[in-house]
Amino acid sequence: MKKLLIMILAAFLALTLFSGCGGSGDGRARPSSCGALKVENGRLCSQSGEPVMLRGVSLNGLITSESFLNEALFSELAAQGVNLFRLPVYTYGVGIIGYCTKGDKDRHKRDIAKGVELAKAADMYVIIDWHILSDGDPNTYIEEAGRFFAEMAETYRDHNNVLYEICNEPNGVDWQAVKRYANEIIPIIRERDPDSVILVGDPDWSKDLKSVAADPLDHENVMYSLHFYAATHGAEVRSQAEEAIKGGLPVFVTEFGVTAASGGLPRNKESADEWIEMLERENISYCMWAFSNVSEACSAIRSSVLKYSGYEPEDYTETGLWLLDTLKKHNTK
Repeated sequence: MKKLLIMILAAFLALTLFSGCGGSGDGRARPSSCGALKVENGRLCSQSGEPVMLRGVSLNGLITSESFLNEALFSELAAQGVNLFRLPVYTYGVGIIGYCTKGDKDRHKRDIAKGVELAKAADMYVIIDWHILSDGDPNTYIEEAGRFFAEMAETYRDHNNVLYEICNEPNGVDWQAVKRYANEIIPIIRERDPDSVILVGDPDWSKDLKSVAADPLDHENVMYSLHFYAATHGAEVRSQAEEAIKGGLPVFVTEFGVTAASGGLPRNKESADEWIEMLERENISYCMWAFSNVSEACSAIRSSVLKYSGYEPEDYTETGLWLLDTLKKHNTK
């Protein structure tokens, strides 16, 4: 009888591990089975406290890539193992793109709403990304950021699949400047959405985890962004990141690429594999830049392919094929 009970318990544990929080048949962490996520002991966890991993893709811009916001594609990506989709809202840009530079705010919000609901229907998590880049210092548009995240948190407070990324890639500023910004924006979100996971970028285009580890924020359910591009950022950056992770810093790779940091050639799939091996070993979630057909080496879809779902292997770039292969290799948790 004791032997039988042990066998049943082992089978149950194996099923739970494979099914991603005990409910998802494809082995991925899904909102339907893992619920709203939280941060415990430096790790991303399910609502019940089970460590989880998200593996996903990012658009290369919300308005410029809004044709990818369609039900067929989200279903397709979910079937291939994607459980995270990132929606970048460029804060600075030309024309309708820059949210804070006379861009089309209403269109951004409509696209966010569509992306969140598509992700929900496909049983994925979604990141709303305040995409600091050319503006460098997140404090440049801090008042606009406050209004934006107040509205986002009020709108999506009851969605268990939404994470907030409050500054993509701070650059040209130190951690104290980013920390001042985060200490303004996080309470705005918390007032409306008390328990959501908030992702905070750090200096040097979200690579300076050392400064963060020395003086972290005093907020719960917060993780720090790590960005890398495998052909530019190799063993040295990876070693520094691993040291911070092993020291207990909550880290989330909200953006990475197989290419150079420019998004162009060369690709370095060997370096990318080494990065992924480390992230998988340490249970660190990651999101690839970019699910796009822009004519760049970092894009997953060939620029000559003008459809937005129903992709065949020949429609993918080398980057896209690498992504599909990586998702197949890591098909649990």
